[in-house]
Amino acid sequence: MPPDARILIVDDHQDTLYALENVLAPLGHRITRATSGDEALKQVLRGRVGLLVLDVRMPGVSGLDVVRYLRRLEQTQHIPVILLTGFGPDQELTATAFGLGVADLVMKPVDPLALRTKVRYLYDAHQRYLALQEETRALRARVEGLGAGAPDASDARLPPQRDTETRPAGPRTPTAT
Repeated sequence: MPPDARILIVDDHQDTLYALENVLAPLGHRITRATSGDEALKQVLRGRVGLLVLDVRMPGVSGLDVVRYLRRLEQTQHIPVILLTGFGPDQELTATAFGLGVADLVMKPVDPLALRTKVRYLYDAHQRYLALQEETRALRARVEGLGAGAPDASDARLPPQRDTETRPAGPRTPTAT
């Protein structure tokens, strides 16, 4: 994510957008607004959105619809999303939201300090994730370059790699000696 990545706040009520913008402004990141799910999708697809604070229930394209769409696209599937709802606790909404990979579901009225803390953490964590991805791509390219340019690729000294395969959870069985 570029250093000028924005926080996109999305709600169909101007007063809520104003309040959210004032809560998040002290973080020092660029903040943009959208008043509909369609507008939010357009802004995200143009790029440079580092986090969404998104109302669940809006006319037309809902917040959940926006998240469903974003999770289908490789370039947007990891953007952190905080969903806002003013309709109280709802188990079905909670299950659906977290099933889609939403970072958090926050009830309105929003606790300003809690929201600011969550946004700061998620934004920074996402930046670190993207930086790590970029570093991994650069290292892979470098390793491939070493392999192609070396007279014998087996002579290239690389540090041992961690096994990244998923292993089944559960207790390990002791081995007999």
